[in-house]
Amino acid sequence: MSLFAKARAVLFDLDGTLIDSAPDLGAAADKMRTDRGLPSLPLEHYRPMAGAGARGMLGIAFGMTPEHPEFAHYKEEFFVNYENAMTVRTVIFDGVCEMIAALEQARMPWGVVTNKASRFTLPLTAAMPLFGSAGAIVCGDTTPHAKPHPAPLLEAASRLGVAPTECVYVGDDERDIIAGLAAAMGTVAASYGYLGQQADVTRWNAHLQIDHPLDLLKSLFRP
Repeated sequence: MSLFAKARAVLFDLDGTLIDSAPDLGAAADKMRTDRGLPSLPLEHYRPMAGAGARGMLGIAFGMTPEHPEFAHYKEEFFVNYENAMTVRTVIFDGVCEMIAALEQARMPWGVVTNKASRFTLPLTAAMPLFGSAGAIVCGDTTPHAKPHPAPLLEAASRLGVAPTECVYVGDDERDIIAGLAAAMGTVAASYGYLGQQADVTRWNAHLQIDHPLDLLKSLFRP
């Protein structure tokens, strides 16, 4: 646990780690189904793949992959639907506000590193008071590379003024852990997140796995 004992900052993935955006993401894709006369699908169909964005949602809604000739058109329609209703059903995960409050009380800076494009990330986080104290918000298009490349994490650490080796990165997708390890950060797998279909968190090689946001504090501030 030495990686956590020397931590001076914490970075988080967004969707599936800090916020539960699956209801709005699923609704954006489901509207495309109902607009075409197809029956609505339950949210639980969409939830596991919410972390995969348009690719995941269109895969569930239409069985469509990025190789499909109409994928780009469908993706933009999905984006517009989502953009029009990003905060209708999205909520902060239970325990996250208390976790962030504890970091603030300890004067430990924190930030967000997400693969969600700035087109969505910046308006969404601006609309939620939780993110007012974030020292860095790095989006999927902030740097030339998105996760699992370490560049976005290194950018966030730079913005916080903290060495990467003194940062912890928390995420609910294997690419989060890959990026964190490549950036020489302590890595935490959030098993309460979306994970993806048939994901085995124990195989991600994260330094720590948490089942609830407040579990993070036990490792950061252990006596």
